[in-house]
Amino acid sequence: MTWGAYSSYLVFVVLVVLAPGPDTMVTLKNALAGGARGGLLAVCGITMGNLTQGTAVALGLGTLIVHSQPVFTTLRWAGVVYLCYLGVQALRSAWRGDYGTASAAGSRSSGFRRWREGFFSNVTNPKVLALYLSVLPQFLDPVSTGTLDALLLAYTVSVLGGLWLLLLMFFVHRVRTWLRRTRVRRSLDAVTGTALIGFGTALAAES
Repeated sequence: MTWGAYSSYLVFVVLVVLAPGPDTMVTLKNALAGGARGGLLAVCGITMGNLTQGTAVALGLGTLIVHSQPVFTTLRWAGVVYLCYLGVQALRSAWRGDYGTASAAGSRSSGFRRWREGFFSNVTNPKVLALYLSVLPQFLDPVSTGTLDALLLAYTVSVLGGLWLLLLMFFVHRVRTWLRRTRVRRSLDAVTGTALIGFGTALAAES
């Protein structure tokens, strides 16, 4: 692979990474509820999910999953249910508005729970798999490129995506004083919850 081709790929990946999606909302949800630690663990889970899907595509397993209708359908509906579940959690927090008690409970929440929310929200999202399958072949020459090139392209998405989410998490941490206001927290939780359910509904509506 030439540096010119990789540079073009980088430009495309940056545009994809900056577009808000379920990963963004899950990071916000956990950063708001669990602070910097909660946000960091969620980002680590999302990045691991991204690496898992990217590796599957680079090694040829992604094509098998997509072409196996029962497996792909199961994955899609698992993603729908999980995104909606996370969205309902955020909406419940917005409805209750009891952030004093919630903050104490959030500080005691298992770190694995934060990581798990990030990992499963990503790994059960077949749109990530479909993105890899549709984009990577455009930048790979079957004659001159191999598995290592495919892994490089896949891991580039994971790394840049993780870095962007880390920046988002640190921004949330920097403005945490403002975000502690009950009205602001309720509004953000309502927006985040609605967006997550919206992403889940859009995923369910796809044929």
